[in-house]
Amino acid sequence: MEVLKEIVNFVLNLGGPVFVPLIMLIIALVAGLSFKKSFIAAITLGVAFSGMNLVVNYMQEIIAPAGKAMSKALGVTLNAVDAGWTGVAAITWSYKVAFLFFPLLLAINFVMLTFNWTKTLNVDMWNVWNKIFTYVIVYYFTNNMFLGFIVASIQIIFELKIGDVWQRHIEDMTGMEGVTVPHFITLFAVILNPINKLLDYIPIFNKPFDSEAIQKKIGIFGENKVMGFIIGILLGFGAGYGLSKSLMLAIQAATAMTLFPMISKLFMEALNPIADAMSNFMKKHFKDRQVYIGLDWPILAGRSEFWVTVIVLVPVELLFAIILPNNNILPFAGIINLSFAVAALLLTGANLLRMIVLGIISTPIFLYGGTYFAPMITKLAVQTGSFKVPAGQQLSWSTIEGPDFRLFFGQAFAGQWWAVVAAVIWTVLFIWLYKDQQKIALPSKRYATLAGVTPTSTATSKASVNYQDIDLNALDGMHIGSGKKKVNDYQNIDLNALDGMNFSQKKKVK
Repeated sequence: MEVLKEIVNFVLNLGGPVFVPLIMLIIALVAGLSFKKSFIAAITLGVAFSGMNLVVNYMQEIIAPAGKAMSKALGVTLNAVDAGWTGVAAITWSYKVAFLFFPLLLAINFVMLTFNWTKTLNVDMWNVWNKIFTYVIVYYFTNNMFLGFIVASIQIIFELKIGDVWQRHIEDMTGMEGVTVPHFITLFAVILNPINKLLDYIPIFNKPFDSEAIQKKIGIFGENKVMGFIIGILLGFGAGYGLSKSLMLAIQAATAMTLFPMISKLFMEALNPIADAMSNFMKKHFKDRQVYIGLDWPILAGRSEFWVTVIVLVPVELLFAIILPNNNILPFAGIINLSFAVAALLLTGANLLRMIVLGIISTPIFLYGGTYFAPMITKLAVQTGSFKVPAGQQLSWSTIEGPDFRLFFGQAFAGQWWAVVAAVIWTVLFIWLYKDQQKIALPSKRYATLAGVTPTSTATSKASVNYQDIDLNALDGMHIGSGKKKVNDYQNIDLNALDGMNFSQKKKVK
């Protein structure tokens, strides 16, 4: 047991930017990629993760003070201190049984791959802390370690299954083949999906609204750096900054928005050769089998829609923190709501308008979740000695990941009947999401279809037809010359009815 604990601690000390590339190096070599290409790919992946972490932290460092300034200007003081995901992760890793969750994750993943119950190989070991945190919450509810492991195992299964679903969407949005994101935060799409379906009935939400579509409509104002600048300066003014400080924030936001897509290209450069090698390996050794490499969410961070959404939601979160009754947490360290945005990005296919609306609707869920789980997080911090919590205060996380899953399943295993019903409904909604996302159109094609841009109809109205309405591609391969039968009114002709006919004047050769 001590040996296993030492191994786990060694892995944790390596950190994600080192550990994940090391695992990928081994996978690439096993898949038959040359050592040179495997080594370069692994180093590039490490650089990509490290670079993305730097820019994400940079974004958080420039946005969080603006949010704090806004709350100070509004005179808001709440009891629960927001430690963000980094604070909660640090506390969780200090828990006494944390090291047991590595073999648990590996065992479940191995069994599911063996029996072809999943296509996802999750190498994102750093985020095993999410499973540990779920265990702690269930243990808090039930005082039963076994039930804690059961719910954590259920979470792992759901993550692997949703990883299977997201792969084709991720490939369409990023160009990265054979990789997916089996991260816990993507499961919030279970809650967002019914709301997103309702938006289908509102015409404005059925139009392309990603960064490319926006740029076509508004020109330079749709470029990453310009959007970052505009949002940054508005946020600065909202925080009460002077002109010079607001301009600095604008440039900093523009810098981050410019760097995100640049760094995302490194992920493609690193992962594409590994994905190709893995695909060839599976074809060679396992007929009709495909394995997706499960990685952390930052491989999606190159999408500007993601960052525009989370920045726009900053004042929304602060406003809700003020007006929501019984809310006890003020967003600070967790003010950039990654817990919502990753799921929304994947679910909506990077539709910015939908993402912002879903964010506004769902923000109260996270604030109330942070308030509800504050006593548990505070108790965990005290037990592990990770943080000193002043008397009369609590520690929490304003944008806590998966508050729905943890509340419903944790209380269900504690015997609460309402939670059992909620957990069953949640599972049904997951199945709906799972099936729907397998057949839904890819992000690049989805909204053109919803908006009604379909192939030309075979039945064309006489009154509406003119030469501009004719689909000339339908005539490909035909020769329309002078025939025996005269045509008195060309507008009455259904051109599709001519398909397969030969109007050539040439005589048939006998």
